[in-house]
Amino acid sequence: MASLQHLSSSIIAPLPSQLRSRFHFRRRCLLLPSASAAREPEQASTAITRRQLISGLQAAAAVSLSPLGRKALAAEDPLSEWERVTLPIDPGVVLLDIAFVPDDPSHGFLLGTRQTLLETKDGGNTWAPRSIPSAEDEDFNYRFNSISFKGKEGWIIGKPAILLYTADAGDTWQRIPLSSQLPGDMVYIEATGGKGAEMVTDQGAIYVTSNGGYNWKAAVQETVSATLNRTVSSGISGASYYTGTFSTVNRSPDGKYVAVSSRGNFYLTWEPGQPFWQPHNRAVARRIQNMGWRADGGLWLLVRGGGLYLSKGTGISEEFEEIPVQSRGFGILDVGYRSEDEAWAAGGSGILLKTTNSGKTWIRDRAADNIAANLYAVKFINDKQGFVLGNDGVLLKYLG
Repeated sequence: MASLQHLSSSIIAPLPSQLRSRFHFRRRCLLLPSASAAREPEQASTAITRRQLISGLQAAAAVSLSPLGRKALAAEDPLSEWERVTLPIDPGVVLLDIAFVPDDPSHGFLLGTRQTLLETKDGGNTWAPRSIPSAEDEDFNYRFNSISFKGKEGWIIGKPAILLYTADAGDTWQRIPLSSQLPGDMVYIEATGGKGAEMVTDQGAIYVTSNGGYNWKAAVQETVSATLNRTVSSGISGASYYTGTFSTVNRSPDGKYVAVSSRGNFYLTWEPGQPFWQPHNRAVARRIQNMGWRADGGLWLLVRGGGLYLSKGTGISEEFEEIPVQSRGFGILDVGYRSEDEAWAAGGSGILLKTTNSGKTWIRDRAADNIAANLYAVKFINDKQGFVLGNDGVLLKYLG
């Protein structure tokens, strides 16, 4: 495998030829729950006899046991902490990422397959389609994978290889050409400010730019496949079956990465300054589904078929402890932290789980029980803004 260093300054290329394509959209229809409450006038205190008290208790019991009584009591149950937002997209669109402009939390963008790019200016209550002229004129149906903002600067990457940059909070997007020799597909991008960004491919290449994407420098010296081929005696179980791509990759706020091999038989980590990815044996019997960072700096790990594990201590670790969760037999696909104590997990068939004690125990939220979709991404913009993404265009908004 060739070194990544020779691509550091030659990652740009002329744009391909263009052909016209079109978008088709539906009118958005958003159903919002309504509630009303009336304050009863204060009444003067009166003496209550024992007979009146017993009579009142019997009447209350009769109401609660009747069908209408049970319905009335159910209506008084606390509302779920999530609501579904209807989107102006076609059925079958898979949502892939969401981000908001830090200087304006009401202004955000939502990405997905079939060249889906939606914009909100009211905090995610309503969304409108956006088009990229340089992308819609081509004979491609782009899959937008990742978006990130730092100040008013934003980046979008997609497949086939496409890179978009904005310096005005998304009012306009500029197409940045990319080299056809880029190793792997771009799967993640992080805006770092000052026209800077950090980009990762599914083969483990990490590039950084400081001039708006016109030149890139390799942060690692080789792809993961090259690292594993060079260190065949490293003792990593299943490394010989590595297909050369990541199934998932997640970045911590301080720039560390954790990635899962495509077969889920081991995971890899990288910290700024390291020349290579570091492979790690999985500490559980089942294959890894996904991994990410907790708010306290530790790791969480999900296994295929269901199962949640938390690393012991903070930082990169190979020691994990299984946490009991009631997922109704469906797999958990992602975890998102609202704070160091509160986190949400999402999974198949509308599973939503919540912890308020740093993951020690989890309870189920029934917000998505009737949604026939897999929920696979949980993302909190801040402690008041959160979203869950699912297949078939499912988007849940956090109510708090």
